[in-house]
Amino acid sequence: MAWMAWTWPTAIFFIVIASLLITFTILAIKFPETPRVGILRIETTRGDRLFITLLGSAFINLAWLGLVGANQPYALIVCLIYAAAVFRWV
Repeated sequence: MAWMAWTWPTAIFFIVIASLLITFTILAIKFPETPRVGILRIETTRGDRLFITLLGSAFINLAWLGLVGANQPYALIVCLIYAAAVFRWV
């Protein structure tokens, strides 16, 4: 399994994503919601906003690597601000 280069940060990343998906599934079952229209003018649910957040965060991290370099903790701060904005206004 040396070709996979699994590290603790990689494992934590996948654990966090799996935990988010499980949490949002439980929330959708226990507290169903009606879609809302935000600044994108499309109906979105919590799951849609999570997907938009994860996709946007991936692009933020790729841009950060290309423009700034490997100082990723600051990219995480940008991603958290982006996530808060998506869940608030999208």
